[in-house]
Amino acid sequence: MAENIFLFVPNLIGYGRIILALLSFYYMPTNHIMAASMYILSGFLDAFDGHAARLLNQGTKFGAMLDMLTDRCGTMCLLVTLSHFYPQYMFFFQLAMTIDIACHWLHLHTTVMAGCSSHKGQEANANPVLRLYYTSRPVLFTMCAGNELFYSALYLLHFTEGPIIAGVGLWRMMSIGLFPIGVLKSILALMQGYNAALSLGEIDVKERLEAAKKLY
Repeated sequence: MAENIFLFVPNLIGYGRIILALLSFYYMPTNHIMAASMYILSGFLDAFDGHAARLLNQGTKFGAMLDMLTDRCGTMCLLVTLSHFYPQYMFFFQLAMTIDIACHWLHLHTTVMAGCSSHKGQEANANPVLRLYYTSRPVLFTMCAGNELFYSALYLLHFTEGPIIAGVGLWRMMSIGLFPIGVLKSILALMQGYNAALSLGEIDVKERLEAAKKLY
């Protein structure tokens, strides 16, 4: 009897993440406590589905895609909300969304076309910086968590300064302190997109050469 991969534990966690994300989107305009709680919990569960996949040997391509799409759509919807809250910075939020979605999609599509087993593996990341980013869990966690906390702090700052520490609100302090990580995350995404474009170009050249050989 074939396994039902859609009921694997990591994928069930993934469905829970989607439900939490949707609830977060619903509350974002009006209830920052509910929205932030749901959003952060959804992101927190991101670590557990990976551990469950490795522990139970239930890693699947569907689960990897579900995980990535939940992350990308969650960040995108938060940035849409920030564009509404901070219209003077809308262009930069739009730019961040475009870079995030376009570069991740290009990278994933290229790794599939190249026959790589994962977009996070060493074979899919020849660039040493990107290889470190994807293969070092502390680096990957720091960058992803820092980026999400940066945007989350900006979101919360629209409603309240948060706990006051040394005369400065916590959410303001976090948004300023984590700003470099947000910028660096976009730079890494651009590097990812650039390298993926080069790899896709190499695939094109190779396919055109093979097609030309068949003609002659």
